[in-house]
Amino acid sequence: MIEYTTAVTSALGHAGHPRSVLSDDDVKDLIIAALPEPDYERLRPHLELIHLAAGSTVYEPNERLSHAYFPTTCVIALIAVMEDGTSAQLALTGYEGLIGTSLLMGGGTKSSRGSVQCAGYAYRLPASILRRQLPLASNLRHWGLRFTHALVTQMGQTSACNRHHTIDQQFCRWLLMTLDRVAGNEIKMTQELIANMLGVQRERVTEVATQLRSDGLIQCRRGTITVIDRPRLERRVCECYAVVKLEYDALFRDLLPERRGVANTKYGGLRKTGEVK
Repeated sequence: MIEYTTAVTSALGHAGHPRSVLSDDDVKDLIIAALPEPDYERLRPHLELIHLAAGSTVYEPNERLSHAYFPTTCVIALIAVMEDGTSAQLALTGYEGLIGTSLLMGGGTKSSRGSVQCAGYAYRLPASILRRQLPLASNLRHWGLRFTHALVTQMGQTSACNRHHTIDQQFCRWLLMTLDRVAGNEIKMTQELIANMLGVQRERVTEVATQLRSDGLIQCRRGTITVIDRPRLERRVCECYAVVKLEYDALFRDLLPERRGVANTKYGGLRKTGEVK
């Protein structure tokens, strides 16, 4: 069942020209922003800007998708759920992509759970409208499939990381990938939820977080982690982060060609490696 708070009818302009209560920096989904004006105008009446609460669920495994989601400030994780109730994160998506990629390829369900990792806003588009518009909006299909390629890369590398690397390395990868999708250096999330994302016991997450804090890489307070030394965190992480980041950097360059080589002070995914804002 979909859970969210504060549904807002979208009155946003296109390509960074909002006409709503949110500021310009708060309302960008790169796939929506990259659409040509005619394609966007066909979608605009059907886009609803909603606020998604942390921990809420946008879909369950094998549930028929009623909507696609285009995050702007929230981060949504794709979670594999086992029969015994245990789970592990497969991938995460923020402002660079969409939730509901199976709709682009003729499917209507997902085998994973879509769980909101970090609270924020997203555009919600009915699945029926998306299917109807795909033949008309070729750019929507193109950018959606281009993002799907990056997402598959992330999922494959995450699986390899979970199998071959330490919890310390996995935690660092998770921190950096989340940081790339939020504004600033602060992540609001409990250690219990992080443990669920990584598929490990909470005590292991606490041990790793305590060590990173002792080493001066992060600060922790209840429900919040602040990264204070990103360059050292990047040196500590396994190669999986760099593999995924390289793929997403290519996606960013395609979506925003005018920003090649430019670091974005709001969106970490456009940061150069080692840059702290």
